[in-house]
This record gives sequence, C-alpha cells and structure tokens, in this order.
Amino acid sequence: MAVSDAPAPRGHEVGYALDGAVAVIELRRPAAGNALDTTMKEGLLAAVERAADAGDAVRAVLLTAEGRAFCVGQDLKEHALALTDRPDTAFDTIDRHYNPLVRALAALPQPVVAAVEGACAGAGLGLALTADLRVAAETARFATAFAGVGLGPDTGVSRALARLLGPSRAAGLLMLGDPFSAEEAAGWGLVHRVVAEGRAREEGLALARRLAAGPTAAFREIKELLASAATVPLETALEREGAAQRRLGATADHRAAVTAFLTREIPRFQGR
Repeated sequence: MAVSDAPAPRGHEVGYALDGAVAVIELRRPAAGNALDTTMKEGLLAAVERAADAGDAVRAVLLTAEGRAFCVGQDLKEHALALTDRPDTAFDTIDRHYNPLVRALAALPQPVVAAVEGACAGAGLGLALTADLRVAAETARFATAFAGVGLGPDTGVSRALARLLGPSRAAGLLMLGDPFSAEEAAGWGLVHRVVAEGRAREEGLALARRLAAGPTAAFREIKELLASAATVPLETALEREGAAQRRLGATADHRAAVTAFLTREIPRFQGR
C-alpha cells in the first residue's frame, strides 16, 4: 500500500497518512484493542479536523485500525480510575471528546469508509456507524456493549441503529447486548461489504480510492440529503433534491461527464 507517512496530529495513538487523495486515519493502540483513552480521542478528533481542513487535497477518508480489533470502545481502566478519583466529572468525556468527535466525523464533506477487523464495540461501533460505508472482515464481531456495564449508548449509536434498523431491532441490540457477526450486519444493511479476514483495510482503501476519483461534489450533496432523509416530509425532500441537482448541474464535473458519455470516454472528476 503506497501510503506516505506523516506525523500523527497529536500523540502516537492515532496515525494520519495520505494515499493519494485518501486520508488514512488509523487507531494505534493494538495491545489495548484500540480502546479509546483521552489521548486517542483527542488525537482522533485532531486527525478528523485535519482531513476536514485539507480542501481538495483529501477527497475521501479511510478510518482503520492497527492490530486484531477495530475498537473495543471506551478504555474502562481509565474510566474506572475516573470513577474513583473524579466521580463528579467521570462522564465529562462525552461532551469534551465523544460528541465533538462524532459531530466532526459526520460533518466531513468527504465520503468516509470504515474498515473493520475483529471487535467493534461500544463507542467503537459508534465511530464505525458514523462512517458513510463500512467494510468488515468476515470474522469481525460487533456489539453495543453499553448495557453490559450498566450504561446507555453514546457516540450516536442509538440514533444510528434506530435509523438504520428500526426501533425494535435497535432496542434488542442495545438492551440485550448480544454480539452480531459481519454477515448479520451485512444482512441488516449495517455493512456495505464483507471480505476475507485480514483484508478489510486493503478493500476499504480500494473503495476509498474509488470514491476519491469520483464526483466528490455530488458525494457532498448526497451526504447532506441522506442526513435528513429519514426525518423530512416528502415535499421537503423533493425540494432539497431539486436544489442539489441545480447546484450540481452547474459544476464542471457534470458537464464533463455528460460530454464523456456522449463521446464514449471515461469521465475524470475534479470535485468542481
């Protein structure tokens, strides 16, 4: 994989590298299952903000992880220490870290692909669900995990599951906490593609490269339309689609793609 390494935005627990126009953001605490401690949460937010600020240099984002697990969620050792030493502020991390991180990831104008190997649980599941597309190894295992430690969901998991699966299945996953496989996730529509063990990153990067070479201006509009699609009336959805089409119809990408179609050539998109 031709990735040019760059220093992590903050700390050593999150990597940031460019593969052409794809920003590869990597969780790097493999010995801890990529559990989210404060340093990793801050570094991950910095990496997402870096991709957001990159302009045309970044046309797609890959969220991946080092080691055998994607992310097992909150670092419970750090959390247990906070409960003992600072019980009144133990959950400040939600407003300080998790909510800003999910907002920033969801607001990225670029398409985001999550590549999942191994365990993906709790807040790790929240991060994966915030991506636009998910590629999972056939051995990946997902779980909500929150109720198992006496908590409700965070990182937008309740909203994502209710929107994607409906309230009944979302309630079952959140209350019972039973793990589910990549094949089950794909059958429910949570995962775009299931691949062989050890190939999630490679396949996810290939998908991100494909997106980076595509009509990224159209992708931005698609993301915005999908974000509100489940909650707006039909008339509002039609109006927003029409407005998006008019904006996209004025782009060089649209004109070039129509010309390429008529001349039987392959279009080259610039995101403009």
